[in-house]
Amino acid sequence: MANSSADHEKHPQRPAQSQELPGEESKLRPQPRSSAPWYRGSDKLKDRVALITGGDSGIGRATAILFAREGADVAIAYLSEDGDADETARRVEQEGRACLKIRGDIGQDEFCREAVQQVIERFGRLDVLVNNAGEQHPAEKFEDIDEAQLERTFRTNIFSMFFLVRAALPHLRECTGASIINTASVTAYRGSAHLVDYSATKGAIVAFTRSLSQMLAGEKIRVNAVAPGPIWTPLIAATFEPEKVATFGSDTPLGRVGEPDEVATCFVFLASADASYMTGQVLHPNGGEIINA
Repeated sequence: MANSSADHEKHPQRPAQSQELPGEESKLRPQPRSSAPWYRGSDKLKDRVALITGGDSGIGRATAILFAREGADVAIAYLSEDGDADETARRVEQEGRACLKIRGDIGQDEFCREAVQQVIERFGRLDVLVNNAGEQHPAEKFEDIDEAQLERTFRTNIFSMFFLVRAALPHLRECTGASIINTASVTAYRGSAHLVDYSATKGAIVAFTRSLSQMLAGEKIRVNAVAPGPIWTPLIAATFEPEKVATFGSDTPLGRVGEPDEVATCFVFLASADASYMTGQVLHPNGGEIINA
């Protein structure tokens, strides 16, 4: 479809609402925009294979759809949201590419190794690893962050990246133009009073990205990150009070929450040859907040 600036301006009001963690996109109102109707594929990822964690919904779903539109087969890892994963697979297949669904906990090393192995068994290769899945648990007081929450947040958000990269590297080394893309957050740079442990993991992801990019530069495996601002995903309704959900993102310079497909284009760029001279970098689709870091 032709590029239409009007499509970018369609952002309906979001009613106050809440969900249980980890959240389901099928229950979110209005539905996040993930298909980028104005976006035309041009074979930037033709016949590539990508593994996307958290690919059942939100930014992960939008990235899976656009990767498929660019010619890639996709595997999505997700925790337990079978309905959302089925919908992502349907929409990837609608783009004419294959989608492998892998259910499990990326906070566990064994599952990460099994997930990569499933990708290889199904597709025979792995070109792009997108470490996107994450969780957050708002806390009013620092003392509310107990050991169990701290470990869970770090396991999902940063330990998983170590596990998955370790499992994926032998296969990425076999591909020309392989890349790793990690999802950080604007909170890595400005912090968050109510998301201290989450923000700490996102800061770790930025350092992880920069360090890993240097380690793998000699092997021609690029490592970059995307640090979104407020984006309309199930995680928002599952972690914030309903009143905050209704106004989420309104304090950005652009005055609105972002849509998943407005972030997914960053992942397409970093995964493609368009970003062949970029490694160790972070892109900032955040509604206009200036990040000087």
